[in-house]
Formats: sequence, C-alpha cells, structure tokens
Amino acid sequence: MALVPATILTGFLGAGKTTLLNRILREPHGHKIAVIENEFGQENIDNEILVQETNEQIVEMSNGCVCCTVRGDLIVALGTLAQKRNAGELSFDHLVIETTGLANPGPVAQTFFMDDEVASHFLLDAVVTVVDARHAMQQLDEHEEAQRQVGFADKLLLSKTDLVDAAQVDALVARLKRMNPRAAVSKVHFGEVPIGEVLDLRGFNLNDKLELDPDFLAAEEHDHAHHDHECGEHCGHDHAHDHHHAHHSDDIAAFVFRSDRPFDVARLDQFLGGLVQVYGPRMLRYKGVLWMDGGDRKVVFQGVHQMMGTDIGAKWGEDEPRGSKMVFIGKNLPKETFIRGLEQCLV
Repeated sequence: MALVPATILTGFLGAGKTTLLNRILREPHGHKIAVIENEFGQENIDNEILVQETNEQIVEMSNGCVCCTVRGDLIVALGTLAQKRNAGELSFDHLVIETTGLANPGPVAQTFFMDDEVASHFLLDAVVTVVDARHAMQQLDEHEEAQRQVGFADKLLLSKTDLVDAAQVDALVARLKRMNPRAAVSKVHFGEVPIGEVLDLRGFNLNDKLELDPDFLAAEEHDHAHHDHECGEHCGHDHAHDHHHAHHSDDIAAFVFRSDRPFDVARLDQFLGGLVQVYGPRMLRYKGVLWMDGGDRKVVFQGVHQMMGTDIGAKWGEDEPRGSKMVFIGKNLPKETFIRGLEQCLV
C-alpha cells in the first residue's frame, strides 16, 4: 500500500487552526482525510459536522473524512489508523495532525522518523503553521513555542490580515522570513485556502531545489551594512515607530551558508556529525544542496534536530554554476562557529 502523506497543522492559540480544519473537513474536495487532534482542549471540531456520536475515538465526517482525538500516545493512534485502513474498515488518502496551540511541532515531526511502524505507513509531507497577523508580533516576543512553530514550518498561513494595516503585515512577513526563509507565506481569510496550499506540499521530501527567499539571501549579505547608521538631530526617521520594523532579537532565527568551492566529503561528514551532537536539540530544521569534490551529482541533505539524512540529487548541468547552499534554522545557534567550520571543510 502506498504511504499516506501526513501534514502537521500547527499555530499559536487562537491563530485559526480549527477554523481551517473545519473547512477542510466540510468541503467537497474529493480527498478522504483522516484528522488526528492531538490532546485537544476546548477547541474541538464543530459537533454539528459530525455524523456519529462524539464519544467515539474515531468519528466519520459527512464528506468521507474521519477524525480521531488523541490524549495519549501519537504512535498508538497512528498505528490504530493504519490497521483500520489496511483492514478496509477506514478509507483515507491523507492525514492531518492538529497540534495544540502551545505545542512544539518538533517531537510530532520526529515521530515519523523514529518509529519504523509509523514510517512504513505514513510519510511526513509538511508542517503548516497558521500565524495570527493581529497578535503574532507579541506572541513571537513572549513565547518560544510560537517561534518554534514558525521555525519548523514548510508553509506559513497568515490569518486575520484584515484586522491590521498593510505596513504591519509587511513587518510581520519580514520577521517571519528572517526566522524561516524556506517557508512560503500565504494569506488565509477565515480558513478559506485552496486545499493545494495545505496538502501535498512535499516540504519534507528531499529534492534538489532549496526553496529560499531570494530577498533573504540579499539581506543576509548586506546585513552588516545598515546597522551602524546614525541619524543627526534633523533626521526625519520616526525611531519610536521604527521599533516594530527593526530586527527583533528572536531566539529562533535562520542563516545561510554558500560557497562556490566543493566540500571535502570526509571533513564535512565529520563536522556535520559533531554539529548535530552538540547543537542538535537547538537545530530545528536544516537543508541544503551540496557540491562534493569529485562528484557529478548534487547531494541534498536535510535534518530535524539530531536526525540528518542525505540523498543523491540530479546531475550538475554542463553550464550550471556549481556550488553549495545550506540553510540552518534554530535556537541561538552560533552562526560564526557554523560558518567557519563549514569553510574549513571546503577543498
């Protein structure tokens, strides 16, 4: 049986996850989706769209989707769903796991790699994070969980953009891009979003495209040029207002390493192994396309915390400039240590 693609739906309290989920479960989109609500509290699925009694663990929806609630072990719930699907008792072609608003999506994502039984039935497709445009700046300032949800995302959906002005949306998007330049950002109004923006994103699949925001790369290069600007007394800049556009000192942030020289395979293996041992718990997501000395194919690597994998990508084109691009997203990672160490792995 083909692996079932799984989407982790996360976002801070009140961001609009349940509104989005209710739309997914209600609409005639032709997909049969199983939904796991992971340890939900107050924001459970609207009762009126359920077909059967809500005291069952697994409930069938009116459009063929199923919903189950998990207050315990996610691995057990995934195993139960897989068994029922294999036995023909349940039919679904996608899985969505909604985490609580205060959850760190990291352990949920790791479940798909750490348990062989889960990995034999499900494939982690993407982490989708709903961000409340009205309250996100404050939530990101005050809650590490909100930062982690952004750092882990493959896709960011901005809700409540109608409640703030365009400048506030722009400032929030700029901050999100600094924290996670590899996640695409879309606006969502009351959960109205094309199903293709949530399912089948292939955000966790290894491939030879490193989706990075080009503006972020440019900003990285010019980062140091703009910080020392001082205004005279007649400066027309509104510094009090500018605080909201300034760099917030987020614990979770991203940085990029690029080089047009190839890596020495053995040195890079050793260095990355050491990085993961020392900083693994603080490394949320990392991904890259690498040029290896003597190799005619790209090497794609990515990881979550201490779990890192590599894959052989496409051949380098004859006229294609060769080089490596890597992005690291994590909590208080020592950027200079990473950059200097990677430079020492180059041929």
